Amino acid sequence: MNVRDFSCPAMAGIDVSKAWLDVALGDSDRVDRFTNDAAGCAALSERLLNAELVALEATGGYEMRIVRSLLAAGVPVAVVNPRQVRDFARASGRLAKTDRLDARVILQFARAFRPTSIPDLGDRHAALTALVARRRQLIDMAVAEKNRLEHAPQALVPLIKDVQDLLKSQLTAVDAAIATAIDQEPDLATRRDILLSVPGIGDVAAAVIIAELPELGQIDDKKLSALVGVAPIAHDSGTLRGQRHIGGGRATVRCALYMATLSAIRCNDPIKAFYTRLREAGKPPKVAIVAAMRKLITMVNTIVKRQVFWENQKHGC
Repeated sequence: MNVRDFSCPAMAGIDVSKAWLDVALGDSDRVDRFTNDAAGCAALSERLLNAELVALEATGGYEMRIVRSLLAAGVPVAVVNPRQVRDFARASGRLAKTDRLDARVILQFARAFRPTSIPDLGDRHAALTALVARRRQLIDMAVAEKNRLEHAPQALVPLIKDVQDLLKSQLTAVDAAIATAIDQEPDLATRRDILLSVPGIGDVAAAVIIAELPELGQIDDKKLSALVGVAPIAHDSGTLRGQRHIGGGRATVRCALYMATLSAIRCNDPIKAFYTRLREAGKPPKVAIVAAMRKLITMVNTIVKRQVFWENQKHGC
């Protein structure tokens, strides 16, 4: 670990790799390197105690140790989309890519866009997020085994079925662990009960939203829609008015919301009425469904913010 004395900046950018944390701070080109282990994260968190904001990219899990360490130290952390940072770098004429250059780009991105810091929900929430991700992996593996079974020779059928039985057993265990993890946290249990009071949202969708959308109830509707990826993006130029499309955001939350909305269109009166009105106005089914998704998540955002159940809230469409 290369540690030199420096005063804590207002903001810092961290490029995360499996072995290293490259930290850019201040207006100079200086970048410091820490090891991405318990000792390095502790040392870096101590150095950044008074930082206004620390930004780093989502790297598939390598960032989680330093994120937890910074949050535990009370340091605001923003986990940003790597594609947005890369686009920002290209737009700024920075085509070269190294760990140290990336750290500087992340810092400049944070200064330009002021990304929202993530809430600290503790180690149990991190465990819940891991369980929800594991459930998704088990489902993917189960689908793959089902597809293999359709074309497998007879000699392989018993082996594939053994794997399917194992996946079903693990899925049952993971579902029980998710329920237990939520029950052990009163705040999460209350949030789950509020979500389950919404017609169309079931146990799986509630668990995904709790684990992967902690900002629910804490930010405004427009930011939440963008975060989930259901905010329409304009494609206009001059007199041309292009079609609006959705994109970006958290795909796993969007998938769970999509399934919940399909159910809500059938059994949730306000969402059903909203969807029906759009279809009668000539909107294509996909457009109407996306609008209903956005309507549902904003209504859920309101009841979570107010800590009230669906049936106790007036729902105007």
